[in-house]
Amino acid sequence: MIDTIRSLPQCAGIYQYLDEKGRILYIGKAKNLSKRVKSYFNLTPTLTPKSTLSLRIQKMLSETVGFHYIIARNEHDALILENSLIKQLKPKYNILLRDDKTYPYLYVDLEEPYPRFELTRKIIKGKRVRYFGPFSVGARDILDSLYELLKLVQKKSCLKGKKACLFYQMEQCLAPCEFPVATETYLSMVHQGIAWIQNKRHLIRELETKMAFYSESLRFEEALILRDRIERISKSEISSQIDLASTDNYDLFAIVAETTRACILRLFIREGKVASSTYDFLPITPYFSLDEAYERIVIGFYGSEKPPIVAPILTAHPFESREWVTEHLSALFGKKAQIEVPQRGDKKALIDLALANAHELLRTPQPSNETLLIQLQELFHLDTLPRRIEVFDNSHHGGSATVGAMIVYDEGHFDKKGYRTYHLHERDEYGQMKEILTRRIEGFDQNPPPDLWILDGGSTLRTLAVDLLESHGVHLDIIAISKEKIDAVSHRAKGSARDILHANDDTLRLESSDKRLQFVQMLRDEAHRSAITFHKKTKLKQDQHSKLLSISGISHPKIQKLLDYFGTFEAIKKSDFEGLCEVIGAKDAKSIQNYYKESASK
Repeated sequence: MIDTIRSLPQCAGIYQYLDEKGRILYIGKAKNLSKRVKSYFNLTPTLTPKSTLSLRIQKMLSETVGFHYIIARNEHDALILENSLIKQLKPKYNILLRDDKTYPYLYVDLEEPYPRFELTRKIIKGKRVRYFGPFSVGARDILDSLYELLKLVQKKSCLKGKKACLFYQMEQCLAPCEFPVATETYLSMVHQGIAWIQNKRHLIRELETKMAFYSESLRFEEALILRDRIERISKSEISSQIDLASTDNYDLFAIVAETTRACILRLFIREGKVASSTYDFLPITPYFSLDEAYERIVIGFYGSEKPPIVAPILTAHPFESREWVTEHLSALFGKKAQIEVPQRGDKKALIDLALANAHELLRTPQPSNETLLIQLQELFHLDTLPRRIEVFDNSHHGGSATVGAMIVYDEGHFDKKGYRTYHLHERDEYGQMKEILTRRIEGFDQNPPPDLWILDGGSTLRTLAVDLLESHGVHLDIIAISKEKIDAVSHRAKGSARDILHANDDTLRLESSDKRLQFVQMLRDEAHRSAITFHKKTKLKQDQHSKLLSISGISHPKIQKLLDYFGTFEAIKKSDFEGLCEVIGAKDAKSIQNYYKESASK
């Protein structure tokens, strides 16, 4: 290791410290690899950490026995590579953030004869396109509200038609497709929509009036929908009396760290007013670094595409790599990026507002399951508090319709958007789990790994998962749960689920009343439900596919054409003769309709 460090090139790149098991402890970047890495160590008489380093870094280096590096073309490439590898490999001493989502914007193209509001995450071509946002929550709710409260053209396709449609009959559109609508009349509604986006309090008042009307009319279900929508729209903003008396835009990032967790708050100022905000909590570990946290949240927020609105960036604290991040964002934006730490004036008032809100958020109680997660971490000696958990299971029937499922539990609830299902090819349980996990690992670059994996299976499958992760350089906590077997038969007595937990080198048999066991069982059962549901759908589709193949003249390509056109087998069954003829011709259409008639008469 000392020889490698002594011979490091004087160029940009990333470096990795490894522990005795070959697991990556830390990934860092450098403009000059030789200078940066040597700044950590005394090279004579032996390789030792420098005493001037922080206790965090000294502890990391005391665990380091291996070293790797990768050369990059420049600092920009080194920063991108570092950020990507940290997300994929989850090093122990790096700050691990999962905020990789891009926030949507609302936009309207005023060049169009009848402009419509739309959602976007990318820049839209046009000289008179106006953007609003970004929005952490409530963007879709705001959009839906505009189309319910204003008689705008409801769908893009509406203008292609020449006759007024159902929206006109429901008094939700003026139908400029058929009737003459004055430009001034239509644009006045567009400007009203813009005003509501810019001042969501006014929009919420309109929705509250409509909700009261529904309630008085005993239309309680519709009233509840509006209530929930109002709540989501309200979450997207922080109340503030600050008005910069200007049209300035700013993206603001603030971090407040306490003993056990930190609050990351993002504030978006548009045309001098607070437009929206978002926040996350981050657990504080002995390896926490405020410098690295700022770097990761700024880089993570902007991602790899220029945002629709490029605003100067304000941070509540200076951070070490600010110069690097500025250069990277300048390349991304196509113009000089600005990152500033305000010390006085209106911008400092915005920083104070963000910090005050972050402190207030930290006063909110932690999730009720936090204690349980801590107990789980202690029981299984997990390296990370398992806030985000992925659970895997597979399902088949006699080897047919073999599928797998992954469910996600995140911050106290099931994250249905994170669920994934897989069609599998392997015949045995071991091969099927290997196939699922391999496909998940290959997706780490797009969807970073969680804090914990739970597998429905025994120690053999857990060992498989460990080997797969290590072969990709990833360290991840893993638990497997299997049923106790009596005389080679799985035992699951009603009210006494005798499940066995496997973690590290331990095999644990907890009492059926143990909350930790019940929690893992709950997650396993949800994964099992997801796998079974997907299996049934797949089996039904295969059966229907096979039945249509039994019809003379109907081939695989013809069935696929029907599915591409109608979407489902049920839609094919209900389709009329003319619709079938358009896709596969009269002869085959008649054969299919006869088949369904005969099936119904049996």
